[in-house]
Amino acid sequence: MRHYRKRVLITGGAGFIGSHLADRLLAAGHHVICADNFFTGVRENIAHLVQNPYFEVLRHDITFPLYVEVDEIYNLACPASPVHYQFDPVQTTKTSVSGAINMLGLAKRLRVPVLQASTSEVYGDPQVHPQPEEYWGNVNPIGPRACYDEGKRCAETLFFDYHRQHKVPIRVVRIFNTYGPRMHPNDGRVVSNFIMQALSGEPITLYGDGSQTRSFCYVDDLVEGMIGVMEHAEGGPGPLNLGNPGEFTIRELAELVLRLTGSRSRLEFRPLPQDDPRQRRPDISRIQALTGWAPRVALEEGLQRTIAHFRERHFA
Repeated sequence: MRHYRKRVLITGGAGFIGSHLADRLLAAGHHVICADNFFTGVRENIAHLVQNPYFEVLRHDITFPLYVEVDEIYNLACPASPVHYQFDPVQTTKTSVSGAINMLGLAKRLRVPVLQASTSEVYGDPQVHPQPEEYWGNVNPIGPRACYDEGKRCAETLFFDYHRQHKVPIRVVRIFNTYGPRMHPNDGRVVSNFIMQALSGEPITLYGDGSQTRSFCYVDDLVEGMIGVMEHAEGGPGPLNLGNPGEFTIRELAELVLRLTGSRSRLEFRPLPQDDPRQRRPDISRIQALTGWAPRVALEEGLQRTIAHFRERHFA
């Protein structure tokens, strides 16, 4: 039987997660259209794909409508680190809200499923731990992180209203901290920060006393989970937490990076930023029951792969 080659649109397809998703979908025999305005997306991330006849790149900002014919849409476009999303907070909110409207409009016209890459930031500084999907969150709507947190919350609202009002087949996943090769070296996220500082011999900067916790999911696991959610239509729209429930303090992460890099960098403590969550860990029982998905790559193994990539790309 001849394989049907789906046409899949990935917004933010030149980004860290988007480029790995493109790899996986192309390997599965599909046609991928990558739409990216290259604000945080990097051409290097997709350079190895441009000769593939089933891969297309469109320089496009999703705050403007996009007219393409596809079978599925993954909406990943949005700066995802505080350094980038706070650079132009109004544009960040527009990307989440107007971008969601444009992608939902496209999905409505084509009658195709659309997956929203939401975020654990919708939980804010959580007062429930670990965070189940039923938890409504604790978000400061006027703080410096609100452009991202509230933008993503509003995008979820739009997705569910398009689903209820127009029967658009939606999927919503809430992505927790993800790491791996192709992370932006200057995005201010903790894993890339620590690796860059360790490899450069600079002090490792921790905020507060380093006791705040995070859960770190390797990008290959995350992409597998996203595709699984897209394919399980009978599971409903979600939202579904997507992340690794293993919980580590930021200090533990710093010490592990130092050991794996062999760096002699010292730890340097700085004041905690406003609205920085104290703890973050996903309850993934809902996605496990629906798709059987669970992360497989342990933090030490994933960090070794990520460090090797950073050495090759940025320190060769």
